[in-house]
Amino acid sequence: QLQASGGGLVQAGGSLRLSCAASGFTFDDYVIGWFRQAPGKEREGVSCIDNSDGSTYTADLVKGRFTISSDNAKNTVYLQMNSLKPEDTAVYYCAASIYGVLTLVRADFGSWGQGTLVTVSS
Repeated sequence: QLQASGGGLVQAGGSLRLSCAASGFTFDDYVIGWFRQAPGKEREGVSCIDNSDGSTYTADLVKGRFTISSDNAKNTVYLQMNSLKPEDTAVYYCAASIYGVLTLVRADFGSWGQGTLVTVSS
């Protein structure tokens, strides 16, 4: 089970930190990814982390502004989002992949959280 939280309303240029709390599986065995879906658009991958070794991958569209991290002791993955832009407005989802490789392919993720809404005002 995955529980995403931390969304909200923020002005452009501001920051938010999203959390994804995991339970019911061996956290260290999974890659956790963050995805987002804006109204009328496809869900897109943002960033992912391999909990077995801490390696990460971040999509170019947010690279340099968003940072993913993990606290394995708390079974929680974070997405620190800085310098937010109105185009970052979306529902953000976290998901878990057992495949053990860094990926932002939606089909590689078998478990999904419920999503948390991020709204960036201009």
